[in-house]
Amino acid sequence: MKQNTARLGLLSLALGLTACTTTFQETKIDYKSAGKNQAPTLEVPPDLTQLSQDSRYIVPGGVVSAAAIQANAKAAKPTDNNTASNKIGDVRIERDGAEHWLVVDRGADKLWEPTRDFWLENGFIYSMEDRQLGILETDWAENRAKLPQDVIRKTLGKVFDSLYSTSERDKFRTRLEREADGKTRIYVTHRGMQEVYTSERKDNTIWQPRARDPELETEFLRRIMVKLGVSEEQASAVAKADRSAAVASTSTARMETVNGVPVLMLGEGFERAWRRVGVALDRTGFTVEDRDRSRGTYYVRYVDPNAQTESKGFFGKIFSRGKEAAPPVKYQIQVKGDGNQSQVSVFNEQGQPDSTANGQRIIRVITDDLK
Repeated sequence: MKQNTARLGLLSLALGLTACTTTFQETKIDYKSAGKNQAPTLEVPPDLTQLSQDSRYIVPGGVVSAAAIQANAKAAKPTDNNTASNKIGDVRIERDGAEHWLVVDRGADKLWEPTRDFWLENGFIYSMEDRQLGILETDWAENRAKLPQDVIRKTLGKVFDSLYSTSERDKFRTRLEREADGKTRIYVTHRGMQEVYTSERKDNTIWQPRARDPELETEFLRRIMVKLGVSEEQASAVAKADRSAAVASTSTARMETVNGVPVLMLGEGFERAWRRVGVALDRTGFTVEDRDRSRGTYYVRYVDPNAQTESKGFFGKIFSRGKEAAPPVKYQIQVKGDGNQSQVSVFNEQGQPDSTANGQRIIRVITDDLK
């Protein structure tokens, strides 16, 4: 009798948990940080309808249909030979090949807090935040939406959540770049890691980089649009129209040697080269300490992946604790435009051309990302 009662109790618990989970909308994005001080994981995107009570986030204009946005996209003139944009109120999404970013008619200081809150609301914590530089970088996080959604997982997974884990981790860097006219560009870049077995016996694993996911970058840009006051319908319509109009990038990137120093040659003008090099630095994990657009210079910190104090290697430390890595070295990445051509060079901290193995490695990393 006691066994039957216990079984009925477990069945009731499972049914109750199943009922709870079905009240939430299934999403493709449900992140949970891998860090200790975890932000709350949201089962559904934040309820952004409440933003209508705050006039700071209201976008002028009524409901916009997908057909209307697509018509405007066809009629709109690109800002240069490679970019196109869709605008709603004071927020627009721009595209250059597979790259996307937002341009907002507000100062970076007014956008910092809502952008910072956005990632916290979506289940992330920060490994770096620098308001002066306009950089927010999340810690490594797991997309729980990729877990199997079978009956057992749906009923017991909420109770024994730690028993379930994916073999992937993601982190995102958001950069708010101030424009001379008072506007702000918002870039979102993704980095991914994947856990793989090191032997056929499957008794040991390592974490290694995996390809970026441009769809994730675009989706989070769309959600940031909503956070800044664009309705879900408007943001979805813009994203749909943008995908249908996407074209491949025509840029060329190649390494050359000039006066014994490795450089990157780009077949594009300074404006586009500056933008794409900045995104490449974000995506490949460089720490940008400062930037001077008038001089075409990014000031970065770089850690030599071969100069570690332990044998774990560069990526072996991402998800484990140990001795500190070798101290980073400061470099200057300079973008110099000449008509429709641009040259990217690496200088040391003193501003002298860098011909070392690290300088060549940095140029190679940027070149590979831009190809």
